[in-house]
Amino acid sequence: MTRSPSENSSQAPLDEALGRHREELKKLFPLPSPKPKPRKSNKAAGTALLLAVAAGALAWLNPAYKSESFSTAIGERRAVVLDDGSTLLLDSGSHVDVSWHLRSRQVDLHSGQVLFDVSPALYRPFVVSAGSTRVQVLGTLFNVRRLDDDNVRVTLARGRVEVDGENAAQSPVFLTPGQQVDSIRGQLKLVAKVDPSTAMAWKDDRIVFEQTPLGEAVSLLRQYRRAPILMSDPSLASLKVTGVFEAHNADLLLDLLPSILPVVVLRQGDGAVQIQGKSIRK
Repeated sequence: MTRSPSENSSQAPLDEALGRHREELKKLFPLPSPKPKPRKSNKAAGTALLLAVAAGALAWLNPAYKSESFSTAIGERRAVVLDDGSTLLLDSGSHVDVSWHLRSRQVDLHSGQVLFDVSPALYRPFVVSAGSTRVQVLGTLFNVRRLDDDNVRVTLARGRVEVDGENAAQSPVFLTPGQQVDSIRGQLKLVAKVDPSTAMAWKDDRIVFEQTPLGEAVSLLRQYRRAPILMSDPSLASLKVTGVFEAHNADLLLDLLPSILPVVVLRQGDGAVQIQGKSIRK
């Protein structure tokens, strides 16, 4: 658009005035600042935050990063020193799986019995699972034995342990030194006062029975024999056995049983042993 001479003459003074006061006008009406571009440091901070969240999630999930298995044959006893300094003494015919987690140390006892001497670690509890029974410690000396099927016995010699069954309505049991608790199919029984050295005598190749039911004694002896031990009459299980025997010679105790209890012991060609009441012997 073309301006007339009169318009040009009137515009010139206005332009001069704007020119003189341009800086003042900028101060009074500043232009909006352009949005700054994201800095690389912000991106790095976001990455660090993501890594921290991922690490926290992993710690919460508590995944295993290392697993080990240890076992003993019939008649074998084995000591295992774990990476954290804890010691596991496996009795005859025992099998455990050990897994290392970010927030815990876990052992699954599948069979037999193990004496645990656990190195303390405040933020990494040591957890032993045996069937439906769970034992948790921070640092202590205790024995866990699978009696039969899903029956477990926990004996404490030093420290403090928490024993929990699968019954949600039952509170965990906290053992102190010299105490023992049985878990029968996940149901915790009454805590008993015992001599830990008696319960753990197997580590010195001794089996100590003190008014022990024959059924329980036979369950333990099976751990030391390759061939089976059979009892045809369930009523024999309640008979009581007392004595100290060599763990590596279970057959000696079987031979002595008829002189201790009203039973007979019949040996079969395949090495199996049949325990019967004297009244039903043919």
